[in-house]
Amino acid sequence: MGLAVALGVGLLLGIERERHKGRGAHRGPAGVRTFALTALLGALCIRVGGAAVLAAGVVFVGLAALAGYERDQRDDPGLTTAIALVVTFLLGALAQQDPALAAGVGTGVALLLAYRSRLHHLVRDTLTEREVHDVLLFAAAALIVLPLVPDEGIGPNDAFNPFTAWRLVVLVLAVNGAGYFLLRAIGPRYGLAIAGLLGGFASSTATIATMGRRAVVEPEVRRGAVAGGAMSTVATMVFTGMVAGAADGETLRRLTGALALGGVVAALYGAAFAWRAARRPPGEVRRGRAFDLRIALAVAGAISALLVISAVMEQALGRSGVVLTAALAGFADAQAAAASSAALAASGQISADDAALAILVALSTNTMTKAAVALAAGRTRYAVRIWPGLALVLGAVWLGAAVAP
Repeated sequence: MGLAVALGVGLLLGIERERHKGRGAHRGPAGVRTFALTALLGALCIRVGGAAVLAAGVVFVGLAALAGYERDQRDDPGLTTAIALVVTFLLGALAQQDPALAAGVGTGVALLLAYRSRLHHLVRDTLTEREVHDVLLFAAAALIVLPLVPDEGIGPNDAFNPFTAWRLVVLVLAVNGAGYFLLRAIGPRYGLAIAGLLGGFASSTATIATMGRRAVVEPEVRRGAVAGGAMSTVATMVFTGMVAGAADGETLRRLTGALALGGVVAALYGAAFAWRAARRPPGEVRRGRAFDLRIALAVAGAISALLVISAVMEQALGRSGVVLTAALAGFADAQAAAASSAALAASGQISADDAALAILVALSTNTMTKAAVALAAGRTRYAVRIWPGLALVLGAVWLGAAVAP
């Protein structure tokens, strides 16, 4: 099995490189046969002689790849083929220990090589300098900072966990970034409903306000703006489940039915207005920040403060203190209340049932904020169309919670 996977990985990478090596006297130094044999060499080295022979094999393949690079660098100064050859050797060895991992990594490497032109175009021509900076910022937050953050509770009742807080920072960055890039890729031609759904992952309240302002400025797209506001509530349900599940899986299980039913009702309400909306494009998408660390840190700071406050109030007042804190927090941010309540359940400070109740209360008070914002930003004609949807969604959430086992 291991030898077969090694050969398959070598052939896969070799086929991709063969297409780029050229022809005649100036062709590249390695193609399908070289890569297949290199993968088999790595497999045989680990089987026959273990680590010592494998190390010697790495040196041999590395020197051979460098020799080929020296011969070929006048026409192609890149090191891609030389490095890919060494990677193929190591993947052949890895296939003897973990065939599935070797096959997965090999496929990923092949895709990386095959999409060379598209990746170059993406980095050089599509992404702005700010977007590249934001992507690097997210990578550092997720791959460098997160593993270094201590995973232990501190503060009153060990309520604050730095690892959980930073993981939520990464989650906020990831969701906001995904929404930003999907909106850029899809474009505005599918209407305000999709824009509202994607914007809701950043802030449903802000999205409802934005749609309301647009409905005032462009009355002809009012129905589409209502669809966008309603669809942003779908994102609220999804995002609330994500942040609650990131902190405590049992709390998420108690909320699944409520959030799912609320999301379905919001989607149906938004789809009804989208179907009636004008089909004209809503305009160009404005470019902003893909990953805004300040917003993510603000969310994490709010969550951290709520964790400590909730723990203190729970200790002093019991169950009612947590629910009261969640209700107050929900006026500003339902996700922060969801994360703090679920984290308290994960640490054993409150039960999963109490955490779920606190999150439902936070969603209720957050709905009141959305209703007020809709009236302030979109005036009466927009508000009277979005209010029934908010009421139906909130009713569906509580109904789902009531009938859940």
